[in-house]
Amino acid sequence: MRQGAQRIAESRGFEYFIVALILINAVILGMETSPSMEADYGKYLHWGNRLILAVFIIEAMIKIVAVAPRLRLYFGNGWNLFDFSIIVLSLVPATGQFAMIARLARLLRVFRLITVIPELRLIVATLIKSIPSMGNIMLLIGVIFYMYAVAGFHIFHEHDPTHWRDLPISLLTLFRILTLEDWTDVMYTAMEMNPYAWIYFVTFVIICTFVVINLFIAVVLNNLDEAKNERLLKLIEPVSKEELIKELQATQSTLTRLSKALEKHGA
Repeated sequence: MRQGAQRIAESRGFEYFIVALILINAVILGMETSPSMEADYGKYLHWGNRLILAVFIIEAMIKIVAVAPRLRLYFGNGWNLFDFSIIVLSLVPATGQFAMIARLARLLRVFRLITVIPELRLIVATLIKSIPSMGNIMLLIGVIFYMYAVAGFHIFHEHDPTHWRDLPISLLTLFRILTLEDWTDVMYTAMEMNPYAWIYFVTFVIICTFVVINLFIAVVLNNLDEAKNERLLKLIEPVSKEELIKELQATQSTLTRLSKALEKHGA
């Protein structure tokens, strides 16, 4: 039974089947947002949700049986624990004060697409691994934002109070400039006061948009390479003692046959 569960859990067909169910579940959730769909097909949509949940429960049971009795192999895996938590939350009755929790739990099932597809798991693991390094970059960009916001307030707040009237609004204006969304309008308004005001905006865009954002990308790419290497190391299984002995015996037999062949040839 355990071996059968292992074969099912590790098969590509079973993986594709779960991916298809997750996508169908996403479509059902989208259809439930339409009042006309809910009115015409609400009963079928609810039954579809229950059927998909039942399949997810069976999937979790198969994976647990596959590693039994060492359950820590299942619950010690963060992705399996995430899947199991979603299933437990999905069992909450969608009535009364728990209705919102039940709806959010059904929505979280779509996130299971990340846990099923290895490439998506790799990307998420890379982003999580990049958080400590990104914290340092966020500190750097925070210092730059603060300096430019204070400078912008003192330089432009009298001429353009809409965008620079106080420190919080100045920070919000700088965030707008960082997104490159109509930032030139703010710059041209400032240039009405001083034609050299463009220096302030261009230097901020170069420093924050082109330098700091590229630092984010560099950190993520570096961690992505490290995550790929770690994944390859995990795929390389260590050779057991029995396998090593078999290889040595096979090598010894080959050397013996080769030695006899050479002696025969020499004779």
